[in-house]
Amino acid sequence: MNNPKQIAGEKAAEYIENGMCVGLGTGSTAYFAIQKIGQRVKEEGLQVKCLATSKESEQLAKELNIPIYTFDEIKELDVTIDGADEVDKNYNLIKGGGGALLREKIIAYITKHYIIIADESKVVDTLGKFHLPVEVVQFGWQITFSHLQQLGCIPKLREKNNEVFITDNGNYILDCDFTEIKNPKTLQANIHAVPGVVEVGLFIERVNTLIVGHKDGSIEVKSIK
Repeated sequence: MNNPKQIAGEKAAEYIENGMCVGLGTGSTAYFAIQKIGQRVKEEGLQVKCLATSKESEQLAKELNIPIYTFDEIKELDVTIDGADEVDKNYNLIKGGGGALLREKIIAYITKHYIIIADESKVVDTLGKFHLPVEVVQFGWQITFSHLQQLGCIPKLREKNNEVFITDNGNYILDCDFTEIKNPKTLQANIHAVPGVVEVGLFIERVNTLIVGHKDGSIEVKSIK
């Protein structure tokens, strides 16, 4: 049986060329892209300089002997490969299911060619079925929670293993159920205006290439800009 996440991730890894600076995403689909890049480093002698969007992805890269650098050494990335929790018909994204939305957005904003990889289940007409992750500071998070409620959602403090989930940056995540997000750009601005919000998992007008893996083994590649 075909794994659509794997075929999408491995296809994206083909875009990486010698000498590139590369952003490594986080999540179950990005995992396969990192694995394939590691294979190319080992078998082809592929030479890359990488930044990772999470401690988890950084650790995986190091295990595969993929060179990891810092922001002191890299100011711009040629390509970033990352996953998404939802992709709408205008190629806007919800990201942050893995808890790395802040680092993912920092990486995205220094990337020249942003590749999103996903399985077919992530492609939707309208964002919102997947609860929107909002990273917030711990101080006064209850107040931030209340302000987000006033924007028309039902927030929930993220937990993992029966404990409050803490991001790599030491923050909390509120997963916000908006049911349907018809205007992602406006919503992003409204959420950013709430004190205590660090980042929101809406990625607007950011995607250059979308690679979708299907259960039948086929791959759909869309070039957006």
